[in-house]
Amino acid sequence: MAPGQIPFDNNPFEPLKPEEIETAYEILTTEYDLGEESLCIKIELSEPPKDALKADDGANKHPDRRARIVVRNSSDRKTIEAVVSLNEQSVVYWEHIEGVQPSIAIEEFIACEETVKANEEWQEALQRRGVENTDRGMVDPWSAGYDFIPKDIDRSKRLAHGLTYLRPSEDAGDEGYARPVSGLHVFVDLDCMEVVKVTDYGPPDEDEPFPPEGMAYREGEVELRDDLTAYNINQPDGPSWSVDGHKLEWQGWQMHVGWTQREGLVLHNISYEDDDEIRSVIDRASCAEMSVPYGEQSINDRFKNAMDVGEYNIGRLAKSLTNGCDCLGYMHYWDAVMNTADGEVNVVDNAICLHEEDNGTLWERSDWRTESSEVRRRRRLVVSFVAAVGNYDYVFNWYFYQDASMEVEVRLTGINNVSAIGPDEDPGGYGELVAPQLNAPIHQHFFNFRLDMNVDDGPNTLYRVENQPIPTGPGDLNPLEKADERTLNPGGNAFYAKQEKLTREKEAQDLIDPLKGRYWKVVNPKKKNRLGKPTGYRLMPGGNVEAAMQPDSPVMERSGFIKNHLWVTPFHEDEKFPAGNYPNQHPGGDGLPAWTQENRNIEEEDLVLWYTLGVNHVTRPEDWPVLSAQVYSFKLQPVNFFEKSPAIDVPPQHAIENQDVPSHGNCEMNSDDD
Repeated sequence: MAPGQIPFDNNPFEPLKPEEIETAYEILTTEYDLGEESLCIKIELSEPPKDALKADDGANKHPDRRARIVVRNSSDRKTIEAVVSLNEQSVVYWEHIEGVQPSIAIEEFIACEETVKANEEWQEALQRRGVENTDRGMVDPWSAGYDFIPKDIDRSKRLAHGLTYLRPSEDAGDEGYARPVSGLHVFVDLDCMEVVKVTDYGPPDEDEPFPPEGMAYREGEVELRDDLTAYNINQPDGPSWSVDGHKLEWQGWQMHVGWTQREGLVLHNISYEDDDEIRSVIDRASCAEMSVPYGEQSINDRFKNAMDVGEYNIGRLAKSLTNGCDCLGYMHYWDAVMNTADGEVNVVDNAICLHEEDNGTLWERSDWRTESSEVRRRRRLVVSFVAAVGNYDYVFNWYFYQDASMEVEVRLTGINNVSAIGPDEDPGGYGELVAPQLNAPIHQHFFNFRLDMNVDDGPNTLYRVENQPIPTGPGDLNPLEKADERTLNPGGNAFYAKQEKLTREKEAQDLIDPLKGRYWKVVNPKKKNRLGKPTGYRLMPGGNVEAAMQPDSPVMERSGFIKNHLWVTPFHEDEKFPAGNYPNQHPGGDGLPAWTQENRNIEEEDLVLWYTLGVNHVTRPEDWPVLSAQVYSFKLQPVNFFEKSPAIDVPPQHAIENQDVPSHGNCEMNSDDD
C-alpha cells in the first residue's frame, strides 16, 4: 500500500469513507488553485468502469480507488470536474465544463434566503402587505429552470428563484407554508449572492393578501386519538439478513448497498443464490432523476418544475431515520457520508434503513377433500431512505421478496405546494382549494429509475408482452371440436400473450397499457431453463400517468425522459442520468432523447432499462395540512429464471417460531376470549 493510501473493503462500490473525502479534497486543493469563493458541490466515489471490473474478475485486486469532485468557482463562474486517485494520491483528471451549472448546494439555499431577506425591495413588498416584522418571512429558493427566467436577466448566471412565505412568528417553523406571499418573485445570482431582480405582481386581494388560517399538525398542536393500542415488532432471534460492511444477504438475495449525493440510495450487484450458484439480475439500480411540473396557468405558479435529483442532489437532502418512527422492528442502518461546500465531511447518521416486515400471505393451498391447509406468510426485506425536499418528503423503498421478485416504491408525503388566491376565486381545476383562499395547484411527479440489467451475466434481449385477442370464428361452439389452428376462435374467448422482440432503441420507447396487460421482459437468450425457455425477469408496471404537458413545452424540453414510461439503451459508461449530467438551468434536449437519436441496437446487449414512474396529484382538503402518503410502485419478477417456485421452501410460521401445530391447521388462532 502506498504511503498515505487509505484501506477500503473488498467492495469496489463501497461509498467513500470520511477520511477518503478529506484526503481527496486535500489532494485536489494542493495540486490546483480552486479560486476564491469556490464551492465544493460534491465529492463521491468515481465508480470503476465495467471493463476494469471484468479485467480484475477472479484476481485478488481491485481497480484504482478514485473520488469524483465537482467544484463551482464562483468568482470565475466556472464549473470544474476532477477525479482524484486515492491509490496514486494525485489528480488524474481536471476539466472546466463549459456552459453548465452544477446542482445547487444546501449552503447556497441557506445563503440565498439570507440574501433575499436583507433586500430592501423584498422587505418593502412585505410591508405593503401589512407585514411589519419582515423577519417572519421565509424564502424557499427554487431552481430557475431556463425559459421562465426573465429576459432581462443573463441566463448564463447561476440563478435561484426565491418564493416567500409568512410564518406566524419570527421563530416559527414551516408553518409558513400556510401563508404564501403570492405575487412576489426574487431572482438571486448565487455566484455573487446578490439579488438581481425583484418582481411583485401584488397580492391576489389587497384587503386580504394572505389566507386566513394557519396550520397545525405536530404532536402537542392537535388532539390525538386515544383508542390506538401498542403494536410491537419482535424478533427475539435477531434478523434473517447478514450484513458485512455494505454487502447484504437475505433469503437468497445478495447486493451491495451504495450511496451518492445525487441519487441517494444506489444498489449494486443485485443477484440471487440458486442451488449454490450466484446468478446476476441487476448491476446497478437507482432513482436517477425526477421532474415535478405544475399545471397552473397563473404567472405565480406556471414556472414551477423541480428536478430534485439533478438540480438539488436528493441524497444530500436525506434525513436521519429513527426506530419506531420511520421503521419498526429490528433495524440496521448505514450512514451517508458526504461533504459540505467547504470540502469537509458531512455525515447523515442512519440515512439508510434496513428491516424486515410481514406482508400478508405468500401462498396458500386448502384442499376441501382432505381438509388440509398449507399457508405461508410473505416476508419482505426493505432497504429505504427518506429525503426532505423543501415542503415535500419522499420515501424510497426497495422491497425484496422470498419468491425472488422485487418492488420499487415511492411514497409522497409532506406539505403540498400552495399559493394564495382571493376570497371569491375558484382555481377551476387548475388547482383545488385545500383551505380558505389557499390553492394547491395540479401537478405531476415523475421518477425515472435506471436499472442496469444483467440477467444471468448477459447479454440480454428485450420483449414487449401484451394480450392479443383473436377474431371470432371460424367453426361452431361444439366443445369437443379440436382446433388445430391458433387462429380459430369459435367461442370468441381466445387470446394469447403476444411477445414482440424489440431490437432498436426507438422501438423500445413505450408507454404502459394496463388495458392490454402490457409488460416488458428482459431475457438471456443464451441461458435456458429445463423447459428450453430463456431465463429472464419482467418489469410489471403499476399505477402510472402520461405527462400532460405539450410536446414543445419547456418542461418536455428539459425533462424529455417523461415522454415515455420505458426507455432502453445499450450500456454506456457516460450515460448515467436521463436528463443529462447538468440539468440545472439547461435549455433541454440532453440525456435520453439525445442518446436514442442514434437508434442503437439493443438485441443481445448489456441493456439499461429506464422506467419513468408518474404520479398525478389533484389535491383535496384531506391532503392538508400534511399529505397522507401517496404510494406508487412497479415490480420485477422472475420469468423462466427458475425450474419451479423459489418460494416453495419457505417454512410455515409455526416452524419458524417452534410452536406446536394447532389442530385446526398450521396457523395459530388468537382470541380475545379466555
